[in-house]
Amino acid sequence: MGQKVNPHVIRLGAVHTWSSRWFDERKYGAVVLEDYGLRKMLMNKLRSAGVASVEIERSINSLKVIIHVSRPGIVIGRGGSGLEELKKTIVAYFAKHRGDKTMPKMDIRVEPVKEPNLNAYLVANNIADQLIRRLPFKRILNSTAERVMGSGALGVKILLTGRIGGAEIARREKIHLGTVPLSTIREDISYAQFPALTKKGYIGIKVWINRAEGGDAL
Repeated sequence: MGQKVNPHVIRLGAVHTWSSRWFDERKYGAVVLEDYGLRKMLMNKLRSAGVASVEIERSINSLKVIIHVSRPGIVIGRGGSGLEELKKTIVAYFAKHRGDKTMPKMDIRVEPVKEPNLNAYLVANNIADQLIRRLPFKRILNSTAERVMGSGALGVKILLTGRIGGAEIARREKIHLGTVPLSTIREDISYAQFPALTKKGYIGIKVWINRAEGGDAL
């Protein structure tokens, strides 16, 4: 089963927590789409800051957005100017997508990622950037896997699929170091998938990182 289910989803409640924390039975579908659009906008806007994830907490009249980034200084800006600009962007998003004029009380928090090399999304994003710059894929896989293991990971697996290196026929390339037990629920597996749009087409990237046992956040 561990090979067929998203490693993050199967560990919800045991190791990981939900990225959106709220429940509104009457407007459930609309709020889910609102969260999806907000998260997608922030991930694109803050990509240069090394954004890893966006958590959203809602209560009756308040909204808390927790942004995990590897370079928080870029988001905060000089004297907090970046946060003010980000808050205006979020307010504009709600004004555009909500038919009513009500705006929730907003709280934006920026949390640093302690070790970017142990976050699967940041690792996959970095691989995509290198593939777009047409660096040799074998060098990318070897250097990335060694860097992840050197940061304290127990295991790492990276899978590339597509027209790798501009080949005429799509294929799969994989590197696997250490142990990545996907069926062991207590293992803290960081998983992400990310597309790299090259001149020859998309290359799919999947990254599994075995960080620690017991769900300790890294």
